[in-house]
Amino acid sequence: MKGQFYARDEAAMMRFGQVLFTAMASEGVVFLQGDLGLGKTTLCRGVIRAAGHSGVVKSPTYTLVEPYEFSDSIIYHFDLYRLCDPEELEYLGIRDYFSTGMLSLVEWPDKGKGALPMPDVEIEISIKEQGRLLSYHGATKKGALAVASIEQLLA
Repeated sequence: MKGQFYARDEAAMMRFGQVLFTAMASEGVVFLQGDLGLGKTTLCRGVIRAAGHSGVVKSPTYTLVEPYEFSDSIIYHFDLYRLCDPEELEYLGIRDYFSTGMLSLVEWPDKGKGALPMPDVEIEISIKEQGRLLSYHGATKKGALAVASIEQLLA
């Protein structure tokens, strides 16, 4: 199943993040693709705020991953933009970040190709008019259910 959402501003991008959090039910893997400055981190901020985080959500460009722990879940926010070789992820213990009961948001997933698991949902962000077009699809059964949920929540 596929879907699209037009985010005309930052508030709409944050709203989509909140809907994504609900649809993913605090678990799974989401790949976020798109050029620099298109709002991947803003979308992640919406997800993380929907989980209950009230502090700063910054892009983990230099640390590669930023964990957000909650009473009933963990969200890992990855930014692989500066990754030189997917093998570097093995030194991070990458497989530990994709266990049951965790939600992983991965910006620039192509940089980690071969070391990352299959995503449940893939989101491609592009420019459209004055805003952003989010094209998304489910790549697994869980992802297809999440996309169906996103469609219902946005209707």
